[in-house]
Amino acid sequence: MIPLIGVRYYGVMIALGVLAAVTLARRRWKAMGNDPDEIADVAVWAVPAGLIGARLYHVITDWNDVYSNGRWMWRAFEIWNGGLGIPGGIALGALAGVAAARYYRIDVKDCVDAMVPAIPLAQAIGRFGNYFNQELFGRPSNLPWAVEISPNKRPPQYADNSTFQPTFAYEALWNLGTMGVLVWLDSKKVLRPGKLAPAYAVLYFTGRLWVEALRSDHANTLFGLRINIVVSLAVMAAGSMWLTWGGALRPPQQQRSPAETSTDPTSSVDEGAASDHGPGSNPV
Repeated sequence: MIPLIGVRYYGVMIALGVLAAVTLARRRWKAMGNDPDEIADVAVWAVPAGLIGARLYHVITDWNDVYSNGRWMWRAFEIWNGGLGIPGGIALGALAGVAAARYYRIDVKDCVDAMVPAIPLAQAIGRFGNYFNQELFGRPSNLPWAVEISPNKRPPQYADNSTFQPTFAYEALWNLGTMGVLVWLDSKKVLRPGKLAPAYAVLYFTGRLWVEALRSDHANTLFGLRINIVVSLAVMAAGSMWLTWGGALRPPQQQRSPAETSTDPTSSVDEGAASDHGPGSNPV
């Protein structure tokens, strides 16, 4: 009975994450003065591509351990049993989203800024599907918030341990914090258009780096490190270069919101000066 519950709720959590992300992105796009249905059009491309990319990443990185047998073709499609690699989902989903925005003649940078904070929200909700599948937990722990894992789900070397670090919950909380930081940065208008994407990459993979180091499950390695740690380091480096390339911050005069500008006492002075120098005036 437990596996059936896990199978059911893993998919439910993914679906809820997608729904929440699209809802948030639509609201942000509407607040920018655009048609929220345009976000739904982009999501029709980006969401399936993200799921395919996430599954492909998992199949490729776990090929030797899980799929290199006669049943690999069938197991590759068993998405309900878990196995979604976030880096692959981000990569393919982003490519599809950009292609969709161009197809619908939507400003790509504005669309990215509207949608990026919704990505960690979807990840945060989807991560709790790992709880129902009893997967992606950390090393044994006696902490008050440690999660109990069924004997058949424990790594062989920890068969006698019953409670483990809930690393999926750590990542979910980190993702919620990442979303909050991105929304705050966007509200302050401190980053140039389109720069929320590399900011997200740096923030998310910084958290993924330390969460991955707590994991207890087997993973293939590269350069003696878990593959996801190597990928996190690479994306953090690339994201940092992308963020700073061409300047990350807007010019100071562009960082103030319209509300701040309208209440700035100097704005009325400037307007008055402009009216004095209008048509028919003779400034000294």
